[in-house]
Amino acid sequence: MINLRHLALALVLVTVPVLSFGASASGASESTAEDLNRDAAQALQNLYKTNPVALDISKHARAVLVFPNIVKAGFVFGGSYGEGVLTTGSTVDGYYNSVSASWGLQAGAQSYGYVVFLMSRKAVKYIHNTHGWEIGVGPTVVVVNEGAAKNLSSSTLKDDAYAFIFDQQGLMASLSIEGTKISHINR
Repeated sequence: MINLRHLALALVLVTVPVLSFGASASGASESTAEDLNRDAAQALQNLYKTNPVALDISKHARAVLVFPNIVKAGFVFGGSYGEGVLTTGSTVDGYYNSVSASWGLQAGAQSYGYVVFLMSRKAVKYIHNTHGWEIGVGPTVVVVNEGAAKNLSSSTLKDDAYAFIFDQQGLMASLSIEGTKISHINR
């Protein structure tokens, strides 16, 4: 039987360097508020150009959380890291990081961005009042792919949040934001 203490230690020893590499490779550790604002605005405009449904949903969102560059890497143990901006209307409402760790059959590295449209007061309040929001816990988040996007309209928007993953580069066996923890950071 695998000793859980050894498994936890192995997870920490592999994930910390992966996350450190991801943060330094993306320049996230050196990002200023101005850098994040600029990168988030550009990423959002690129998403709107390539996905008109995202633009339609944004018109009904109470707030938008943009992570323009997430770096994910792993070999059995893996992790991801990126920083983003929460906006309400045209006002910056805070800065956040997105962190995940995983283990299993995986190998590779990739970068991507994602946007979460917060549709309800409950979702906006939740992100403000928690010390870390785990996607999959709390408000319902629907990850929108091309098939789901075709069925969304302003009258069918019923969930607390909708997430769009975009600008994927690199090679990784799978991509998900489940199990991702989003926490407030100071910039």
